[in-house]
Amino acid sequence: MGERPILLVVRRPASAVTSGEIRDHLQSHVAKWWLPDEIVFVEELPHTATGKILKSALRDRYAGSFANA
Repeated sequence: MGERPILLVVRRPASAVTSGEIRDHLQSHVAKWWLPDEIVFVEELPHTATGKILKSALRDRYAGSFANA
């Protein structure tokens, strides 16, 4: 409740994809309320020792960052 999605993107080497291109692609593939409020490019995502994405670290890092979006 009260949360809105943001999209964290790790670009592949030599990729020049833009947030506008990603948003355009998503608009034709997902429901409007699933569209992220922000698209953030990051160097890497944190992982657990078993290789799973460490979602708790991401929630802590970005909690409140886009609260008024």
